[in-house]
Amino acid sequence: MKETVLAGLKEHLGRYVSGEQLSNRLQVSRTAVWKHIGGLREDGYVIESSPRLGYRLVSLPDLLLPLEIKDGLKANIFGKQIYYQRTIDSTNRLARELAAAGEPEGTLILSEEQLSGRGRLGRSWLSPAGGIWFSLIVRPPLPLYKAQLMTLLAVVAAVEATQKTSGLSPGIKWPNDLLLGGRKLAGILTEVSAEMERVNYLVLGIGLNANLSAEHFQGELADSATSLLLETGQLVSRVRWMQNFLTVFEQAYLVAKEQGFASVIACWRRYSVTLGQNVIVISGGRSVHGTALDIDEQGALLVKTAAGQEAFLAGEVSLKGRTEA
Repeated sequence: MKETVLAGLKEHLGRYVSGEQLSNRLQVSRTAVWKHIGGLREDGYVIESSPRLGYRLVSLPDLLLPLEIKDGLKANIFGKQIYYQRTIDSTNRLARELAAAGEPEGTLILSEEQLSGRGRLGRSWLSPAGGIWFSLIVRPPLPLYKAQLMTLLAVVAAVEATQKTSGLSPGIKWPNDLLLGGRKLAGILTEVSAEMERVNYLVLGIGLNANLSAEHFQGELADSATSLLLETGQLVSRVRWMQNFLTVFEQAYLVAKEQGFASVIACWRRYSVTLGQNVIVISGGRSVHGTALDIDEQGALLVKTAAGQEAFLAGEVSLKGRTEA
């Protein structure tokens, strides 16, 4: 019902709408309308009130509120159910619990700030207010050995959401990092629950440095990380980025379920800043030097080494420059 009150206020944005109009629209008392107005104010909406004129929506909060994400969202599955917290230890932790309890595919968990955000290999992930920190529950009909493809799909969707929202086009460092000017913009942590080689569910945890200032990147982070704010010089709409991501992700996912992941892999290759580069791959306690040639149909990185060619499904990659033809 709060959504309907907000919709009525947005239709008259900057102008007053009477309490009677809102109560008639909702078929509730004016007292009930007043309570919902109070709830919206608690969420951060600035709403003026006048005894004679009614209510006027003055401004929207710069928050990733479910009401805002759902307003105009073109995705039908992803983002239909949203769990939102201002502060959380980890969106992936809550997503795992919800997925294990049976929450449906498409459930979105997001927060303004993570206190214990994690990246790959157990690394901590800086997650202050101003970024975009979220997790998605996905239940793909895939065998376990193809689970990596969902990470590729998510990172491609993150690239295209960034393009649509900011005009910037980040590159992908295998398997799951977004880079701008060689500095990290975003990363993905995929966690899998599987049984008998079949995926039960995936949790895709994504962190994007959206509106973070230079103050957030101290020490070694100053040279290794960046944000959309630093790259564009202006604040970007985090709600719009989230909407774009959910829409692009859902479209690509539905195509992949019907036709396979060929188009996802093609997009990944197009956005890659890994292929053709001299790389060092750390995997399974080994450090392998070579040239990144391609990814295969499971998303494994194919590397040409002095001993031949190796495929890596997991590992840490360092880029050392492009191989000359």
